[in-house]
Amino acid sequence: MYTVDLNADLGESYGNYSIGNDREIIPLISSANVACGFHASDPSVMLETVQLIRKSGTTGIGAHPGFPDLMGFGRRYMDMSMPEVHAMMVYQLGALDGFCRMAGIEMNHVKPHGALYNATFNDMELAETIAQAVKDYNPALKLMGLSNQNLVKAGASAGLAVRHEVFADRAYEDDGTLVSRRKEGAMITDTKEAVSRVVRMVKEGRVESLNGKDISIQADSICVHGDGEKALEFVKEIRRQLEAEGINIQTM
Repeated sequence: MYTVDLNADLGESYGNYSIGNDREIIPLISSANVACGFHASDPSVMLETVQLIRKSGTTGIGAHPGFPDLMGFGRRYMDMSMPEVHAMMVYQLGALDGFCRMAGIEMNHVKPHGALYNATFNDMELAETIAQAVKDYNPALKLMGLSNQNLVKAGASAGLAVRHEVFADRAYEDDGTLVSRRKEGAMITDTKEAVSRVVRMVKEGRVESLNGKDISIQADSICVHGDGEKALEFVKEIRRQLEAEGINIQTM
């Protein structure tokens, strides 16, 4: 019996600007990564998102901290010192945790966002700082990172429970990292292709890179970006196909 977590990045609206289909997606996933006010979201959006997750009754909630870059949606790298990164992480975890406590639910995990997440692919010191911040804040939290890459390695070294993440809507380089969004072919937009890749990643532990290389991958959790054009369609079809394949969807 195969078991996998299905997660989405949510709570990324801001003020009068609405992003994603959170209300429709939340009941279909098993884990939600909630923006913490730096790359997206605001206090009202965070509160509403936590309340939606609580009402769903089945979704694990995690912090989705990023660089302080609202205009760039956290997808632009920022050159910060490691003490700054540590403080930035703790600040955001505390923000979301406050809303979780008020709603009577426990924060389950942490998954960095965008450029902060991607920068760890080639920066072990950054990965270690993020892992240390999570441990310092709450060592019971799980740390989610790209499968077989620096973030999960740093988390494991720090003594955290880690979860290897794979992406339904992103292409892979030969080394198992994600293809840059600036590169053609970075995004998987065909639903059938995305679902087929997901099922293979879970059942076979393999995925084909952008260059056609078959690479090894560990799929503890599948991510669909909540702001994607076909996010709701992807989540619905992935869930349907996973269940048809006898794959159990369960919060990490």
